[in-house]
Amino acid sequence: MTESTAPHRPPRTVLLRRGEVHSPADPFATAMAVQGDRIAWIGSESAADSLAATADEIVDLDGALVTPAFTDAHTHATATGLALTGLDLAPAADLPAALALIRAHAAATPPGGVLLGHGWDATRWPERRTPTRAELDEAAGGRPLYLSRVDVHSALVTTALLDRVPGITTLRGYAPEGPLTTDAHHAARRAAHATVTAEQRTAAQRAALRRAASLGIGSLHECGGPDISSEDDLTGLLALAEAEPGPRVFGYWGALVTGVKEAEAVRELGAVGAGGDLFVDGSLGSHTAHLHAPYADADHTGAEHLTVDEVAAHVAACTEAGLQAGFHAIGDAAIDGVVAGVRAAAERVGLDRVRALRHRVEHAELITEQAVEDFAELALTASVQPAFDAAWGGPDGMYARRLGAERAAALNPFAALLRAGVPLAFGSDAPVTPLDPWGTLRAAAFHRTERHRISVRAGFAAHTRGGWRAVGRDDAGVLAPGAPADYAIWRTGELIVQAPDSRIVRWSTDPRSGTPGLPDLTPGSPLPECLRTVVAGRTVYDRLNE
Repeated sequence: MTESTAPHRPPRTVLLRRGEVHSPADPFATAMAVQGDRIAWIGSESAADSLAATADEIVDLDGALVTPAFTDAHTHATATGLALTGLDLAPAADLPAALALIRAHAAATPPGGVLLGHGWDATRWPERRTPTRAELDEAAGGRPLYLSRVDVHSALVTTALLDRVPGITTLRGYAPEGPLTTDAHHAARRAAHATVTAEQRTAAQRAALRRAASLGIGSLHECGGPDISSEDDLTGLLALAEAEPGPRVFGYWGALVTGVKEAEAVRELGAVGAGGDLFVDGSLGSHTAHLHAPYADADHTGAEHLTVDEVAAHVAACTEAGLQAGFHAIGDAAIDGVVAGVRAAAERVGLDRVRALRHRVEHAELITEQAVEDFAELALTASVQPAFDAAWGGPDGMYARRLGAERAAALNPFAALLRAGVPLAFGSDAPVTPLDPWGTLRAAAFHRTERHRISVRAGFAAHTRGGWRAVGRDDAGVLAPGAPADYAIWRTGELIVQAPDSRIVRWSTDPRSGTPGLPDLTPGSPLPECLRTVVAGRTVYDRLNE
């Protein structure tokens, strides 16, 4: 029988019932029907009776919550997987513990290649210093070792790795004893990652995607680029995501575009945009974020990687090619440089054309009130990571040491961005902070600076629909008829409405408001447990019936 004469098989229908369905289509819904890769219907338990007879599968939710799957709008899958499967220094409470982890990893790893690790943060150690190169050489047994800082903007290396990079001591960012930054760091990272085999890379990517699926994450934005990964890394990840059940992956490639040729090269990689980690500056933890005023604990203002003219040329070229542009910018000087560059591009190619492509800024941490207004005017998406504040915010945190308490209190102003109408997309920047969507929402709702807090509902939209809108899709990230069937099922407690403003809470909990509840994310309360994750109608993680 040929394909043209084969009988048509209607898409498989799955009916979920006896639960709580988080949907703007019906805030009181308890049931949902999925047909193929799309949501077909949402409604009440009584109405579900009429669909049960024709359903191919009926899922008894037993009171569980169904939500759209999360989107993590900024990740690094290979680095995340390597941290999950290899040397992760995040648990080290002090310098001796970090050195002990290195020794154990070196002893357990066969000789050959470079030892890779991630996650150290000396600001959390009582010694408040990084290990010396001699200490690292001893712990690694004389082997080449690359250890990225938690923010991935600096790294510790052993002498044996330095010996593999001719001329590294002459590069900007080289330090005889301390961490490598900027150009020296990029050179060391390339040398270290070049030793990762294709099999190791695929195993790491698979581990990251599986972890994401187990957390109810249905899509990831991979932020690659020549200074942070490789073309093979990005194309391999996209191929893996296409071939195996798991989260969707939208790739970004952080290479500078100046014309049609570079734009086409980005598209040929399978990327949806020329952005992600296209660095305008570095990070606060590594003293490389670009500031207008010097650091409180260093006598400089960080590093500028792209000029305003370069930003303008990139945005103009991408806009002309119909390609989304984006930048990594953390310090106020870097963010202002992006705004000035985007505005100059808009004067060149037209404001409406620039706005239509929803160009992105990753992190956007130390953003001024004027820049917030500029983001809204230029329709820039702020791709932000609330867990950064949970990790390093507050009057005693790393941010306050780097900037002083007053400047640090201005960081990550999510409420101001929302009030101005700036689209938000939430992510983790994993492995900088872990894949943890509900923890991300908790960090936004209970921001260490109270005036920057937003409602759980607003954060939830930023971590679901916001990620889809950031890639130009307005039809997804929500449970509604016709939307993609990307959803997660959760075991959780009572559903409530949480917001910083008690007036909003009172209005939202009135049944007439039709506001669906979400889990209680008060610090200390248990976070929801993922029971099943479904992407395009296909189950990619399942422990519903355990």
